[in-house]
Amino acid sequence: MDYEELSMIEKTILKLTYCKGIGLIGKWKVVKFYEKFGAENFFAEDIIQIAQMNQYKGMFRDSFRAINEDWLQETLQNQQYVTWLSPNYPAELLELPYPPLVIFYAGNLNLLEYPRLAFVGARQASNYSIQVIRKLLPTIVEKQFVIVSGLARGVDRMSHETAIRYGGLTIGVVGCGLDICYPREVLPLFGEMKKNHLVLSEYPQGTAIKKHHFPMRNRIIAGLSKATCVIEAKERSGSLITAQLALDYGRDVFAIPGEILTGHSDGCHRLIQDGAKCVVSVQDILEELPDF
Repeated sequence: MDYEELSMIEKTILKLTYCKGIGLIGKWKVVKFYEKFGAENFFAEDIIQIAQMNQYKGMFRDSFRAINEDWLQETLQNQQYVTWLSPNYPAELLELPYPPLVIFYAGNLNLLEYPRLAFVGARQASNYSIQVIRKLLPTIVEKQFVIVSGLARGVDRMSHETAIRYGGLTIGVVGCGLDICYPREVLPLFGEMKKNHLVLSEYPQGTAIKKHHFPMRNRIIAGLSKATCVIEAKERSGSLITAQLALDYGRDVFAIPGEILTGHSDGCHRLIQDGAKCVVSVQDILEELPDF
């Protein structure tokens, strides 16, 4: 996007993206205030009041005042992004309670025009996950679904790589700036996807990975996708967070059953008991998505 063409509220939110001490809910309060009352400009004290900030006020004031428009424009010059007001912002994300206000991206944004399925699962995936992915994804890719995952090791990586291997398209959602690859072992895949597929982040360049970024990333994976398929997930795992978010957003959830001795698939079995569809063939997925 061209910074000069942005509205005042978009420029304000981009500035707040770099400010310390204010979270996403506070930023949305600023947006809602603007939609209701309008404003020609926002000052630090205005935002503190509108966002109902009780903590980190001093930190916020200092960072807000340190960021001027020239610095912001120059910093954003080499980054691609869309805001919640952009025509090519994914409409599905606007259905979330607090969608990302800005999405930074590298690659082909047109992939957001295709139907999308998320595949998530264990980071310490076994050979069973590899076999399941190789069984399911070729047909799904052939049906022109874009595969969405989190560019982590294990099931995420296998899903991205298998989609590419069979001539498909894939989207990765990460929890840090797009100039940082985490984990480092996916660096070749990360580079390939930024060039020929699509990588998205809620965070600008220079943002390091933090623990609370993962559930934030997971909500984007779930929100972007028509359905989420979970492979080899334990009882407590990030994959189950993604699946629960998908259910909360009214999306379909598919779970792959596994063996019962090690506990590696206990999360999948719990999802099935709670109403997720048990998948034993690719047809079990495709028959639930007739509109595509």
